[in-house]
Amino acid sequence: MENFNIDSIIALLQSYGLRIIGAVVMLIVGWWIIGAITNSLNRFLAKRDIDSTLRPFLVSIIDALMKVMLVISVAGYVGIETTSFVAVLGAAGLAVGLALQGSLSNFAGGVLIIIFKPFKLGDYIMAQGQEGFVDEIQIFTTILRTHDNRKIILPNGPLLNGVITNVTANGTLRVATGASIANITDLEKARQAMLTMAYHNPKVLQNPAPEVVVSGLRDNGCDLTMTTWCAAGDAIGVGFAMSEGVKKALTEFNIEGPSQVRHVFSH
Repeated sequence: MENFNIDSIIALLQSYGLRIIGAVVMLIVGWWIIGAITNSLNRFLAKRDIDSTLRPFLVSIIDALMKVMLVISVAGYVGIETTSFVAVLGAAGLAVGLALQGSLSNFAGGVLIIIFKPFKLGDYIMAQGQEGFVDEIQIFTTILRTHDNRKIILPNGPLLNGVITNVTANGTLRVATGASIANITDLEKARQAMLTMAYHNPKVLQNPAPEVVVSGLRDNGCDLTMTTWCAAGDAIGVGFAMSEGVKKALTEFNIEGPSQVRHVFSH
């Protein structure tokens, strides 16, 4: 019995020993090659300015896929039946994919946002019925900060598939400030009062120059709209300054009206 066991072990070693050694060598060398490939891929993506948030995800996914393929290949070399193993992996992958369908959609949306950059950190956007400054672009969500410092978390899938208005993308914004004046008011006097006030604001751009136009007529007067341009980051402050400035300027020059002062922002 003892001789039989020894003979059996020797026979097994003769049959599978070289394969096992070869499999170990394949596993070690393959693991090293995969590491070299992923390091090279990471450097390549960094040179192409691929976002630092996206790079680790892409590299880790590719690394995991190559290692799974290596293990299956080594198992097949040793003589282990891999067909059922691959089928189990496929079924597990399908089940996980179905369970994480929404998350995968958000992941894909995050990847596309990072690659195509419809907006960047610090931009003011309007999307999905929400608006605010972009504080973070994560792989599954985008985080906005509102003017009153609220935090809004938007899933990247619906965000990318919807309409996105990037308010600050072009660098400058037009601020339109309206006022109403009475019929007895000298139109040019009112226009100059508003323009003088605008020119004295250091955050108002001189090119394009501010302008005042008649935007509407009333039975007892008319509506004036003054348009000024400013840096996108200054738009809110300039808007409020123009509203207050128009009111003060018209009052200072004894111009009757304005029944209301208002401002809007546009590109």
